[in-house]
Amino acid sequence: MLKAEIRKKALKDRLAISDEKYKLLNNGLFNQFTTLDFGNIKTLHIFLPITEKKEPNTFLLIEWLTENHPQIKIIVPKADFETALMTNHEYLGEHDLQRNIYDILEPQKGTIHHGEIDLVLIPLLAFDKNGYRVGYGKGFYDRFLENINAQKIGLSLLPAIDKIDDVNEHDIRLDFCITPTDTIKF
Repeated sequence: MLKAEIRKKALKDRLAISDEKYKLLNNGLFNQFTTLDFGNIKTLHIFLPITEKKEPNTFLLIEWLTENHPQIKIIVPKADFETALMTNHEYLGEHDLQRNIYDILEPQKGTIHHGEIDLVLIPLLAFDKNGYRVGYGKGFYDRFLENINAQKIGLSLLPAIDKIDDVNEHDIRLDFCITPTDTIKF
C-alpha cells in the first residue's frame, strides 16, 4: 500500500475507536512503555497528543516519567509550518501549553533545547513490519531525526501493517514501536 492510502485508512480507523476502547488502548500502551529501560536516558523528546485525532495520550507517559524518573529532562516539539522544521523546548507542564492555529498543543515559555537527545518518542498514523512509519505527510520528524543520534521509538494504538510500498531515502526507520500489546524491535 502507498503512504497516501495508508494515511487515509489509518486516520479513519483511529477515529472509529470508541472513547472506552481509546482509554483501554492508551492504558496498554502505557503499560508497555513503563517496561522500557530508562537507565541511560538523560533527555527524552515526546510529542504532545492531538486527542481529536485519537493520537496516543502521551500525557500519561509524561506524568509517569516525571514521578518515576525526575532526572530525565523532557522536551516537547514546537512546529514551524512555513519551514516544516521543529524546535525542542523544555517541558514545564500543561500550564505552559497553548494550541496553535492547527489546534496542536505547543510550549510557550520552555527553554529551547540544543543539546543531545537520547530517546525520541515519535507520532505516527501507521507503521510496517520493517520499522517504517507513515505520519501526516509533512516530514517534520524525518527532517528532525536525520540530524540526531537518538533511540527512535514509535507509539501506535494500532498493530503493524505488512509493508509501506513507497518508502524513500528520506524516511527514517524506527528502532522500536510500542503498541498496547507489544514492544516491537526492528
